[in-house]
Amino acid sequence: MSMSNLDPNVAERARATRMMVFDVDGVLTDGSLFYGDHGEEYKAFNSRDGHGIKMLRSTGIATAIITGRTSQVVIHRARNLGIAHIFQGVEDKLAAFDKLLEASGLKAGEIAYMGDDLVDLPVLRRCGLAITVPDAPEEVKARCHLVTGAAAGRGAAREACECIMRAQGSWAAQLALYDR
Repeated sequence: MSMSNLDPNVAERARATRMMVFDVDGVLTDGSLFYGDHGEEYKAFNSRDGHGIKMLRSTGIATAIITGRTSQVVIHRARNLGIAHIFQGVEDKLAAFDKLLEASGLKAGEIAYMGDDLVDLPVLRRCGLAITVPDAPEEVKARCHLVTGAAAGRGAAREACECIMRAQGSWAAQLALYDR
């Protein structure tokens, strides 16, 4: 796991996390958009990212998605991963974040957010743990606490999940489920 730790308090921020929120395009996918001849939209998700999200959820951390695009594929993937809170077609991600805070009863400092572009900055600047990917714009990386070593859609979400589990002391128990 080769993350760029921009904030010396990342472990402390990760320990305080009670919910992990993901953007989709450029975080859970590599950002490519595939369209069929009849307007169908396709997205490629990484299975290890998905398993990381499932492991994180099993430790009691809630999960959510806030994305600017709308796609049935996202609903299917979120259901598969057990992600309960899904905000799609969001122009103002901070407004969606505020709705999520209200619905969950959590404080901003208890939420980790993973985004990759300028539209994510308002939430990245407000949440407790701001995470991005290596190919995010410099302006985004400079305002995040953590930059993953893995690329978007290629293990970045898994790294973020592992970071939280390691900080909270739940990683060893997750590993033990498989290392027997």
